[in-house]
Amino acid sequence: MITPRITFAVAARVLTQLRRDPRTIALMLVVPCVLISLLWWMFQDTFGDPFNRFGPALIAMFPFTVMFLVTSVTTLRERSSGTLERLLAMPMGKLDFLLGYAIAFGLVAALQAVLAVTVSVGLLGLDIEGSVLLLGLVAIADAVLGSALGLFVSAFARTEFQAVQFLPALVFPQILLCGLFVPRDSLPDVLHAVSDVLPLSYAVDAMTHLTRGTDTGTVWTDLVVVAGFAVGALSLGAATLRRRTP
Repeated sequence: MITPRITFAVAARVLTQLRRDPRTIALMLVVPCVLISLLWWMFQDTFGDPFNRFGPALIAMFPFTVMFLVTSVTTLRERSSGTLERLLAMPMGKLDFLLGYAIAFGLVAALQAVLAVTVSVGLLGLDIEGSVLLLGLVAIADAVLGSALGLFVSAFARTEFQAVQFLPALVFPQILLCGLFVPRDSLPDVLHAVSDVLPLSYAVDAMTHLTRGTDTGTVWTDLVVVAGFAVGALSLGAATLRRRTP
C-alpha cells in the first residue's frame, strides 16, 4: 500500500541530498548537453548534416544512460550504508521508497530532458518536423525509464563498482541495437527481434518519428511502451529490493 505523505517525504529527502551534491547535479544536467554539443561539433563540417540523423537518438541515449548510472549508484549507497534498513524500519513500504526516489529523480530527469532538447533544437539547430513539446515529453519518459531501471538493478549489486558493471550488460546492448548506428529495419532478423524487446529502441523510434513529421499516433504508441517499461521496472524493483547488502 502506498502512503502519499511518506512517498513525497522520501522524494523531498532525495532532492535535498542532491542539492548538496553539486558534482552529481552537474553529471545529470550538464554532461548530457555537453556530450550532445561535442557530437554536433564533430559533425559540423561533415557532408550530409549527420547530426540531424544521430541527434534524436542522442537525446534519448545520454539522459537514459546518465540517469541509470546515477540512480543505481545512489540507491545502492543507501542500502550499503544502512540508511535503507533504518528507513524501512519505520512505517514505510518498499514501494513508498521506490516511488519517492522515482519522483525525485523523475523531476531531475524532466529538467535534464528539457535542457537537452533546448540545447539540441534551440542552439544546435536540430530539425524537428513534429511537436517540440512532444519531443520533450519523450525525452522525459526516457530519462525516467533510466531511473527506473537503475532502481531495479541496484537490488542485485553489492558495491557501487558492481552497479556500474550493469552498464555493459543492460545499457550498451540497447545503445547498439536502438538504431543509432544501423537502422533497426536493416538489422539481422535475430538482432531486430531482440531490439523489439528493448525499451530504448522505442524511445529512439519516437524521437526519429518526430524529426520526420510522422503521425503523432505512432509517437504516442512508442511513448506508452517506454512508460510501460518504466512502470514494470519499478514494480520489479519493489519486489526485489533488499534492506541491506549482505
